[in-house]
Amino acid sequence: MKIRVLSSKDEIENLDENEEMVHLAFRPSNTDIFSIVSKCTNLKALHIPSSYKSTLSESAKMFLDMQGIDLLEGDVWGHRKDINEYSEVSDNIYNRIKELKDEDLSDNEIVEKMKKETKLGPDFVEFLIKQKYA
Repeated sequence: MKIRVLSSKDEIENLDENEEMVHLAFRPSNTDIFSIVSKCTNLKALHIPSSYKSTLSESAKMFLDMQGIDLLEGDVWGHRKDINEYSEVSDNIYNRIKELKDEDLSDNEIVEKMKKETKLGPDFVEFLIKQKYA
């Protein structure tokens, strides 16, 4: 899965309407969130650092929920925006989730294992499982 990384609100206007996941490396306002959702008609999730998520308004969270868009907490570790505006979830992550699924582990057990094995947040792992196995 490709994650579009936005470093500033100025980049919102350059979003492709087909983006499915956007990581915000800036503290978004309600207007920024509304603009992103309006621009990206296929948006499935917004991914933001935990420090930004805690300051997000309840109305913004409710708006995302009503739109069926997941709000995920985390960061894109080691990503260099100057090289590529996208970060990607590696096939290794998906392969590991599949291995754990094949071992008949529950989604909660998979989340706990992946949390320990990777730097991915639990809600992000849940999202990946939901996207792949829903």
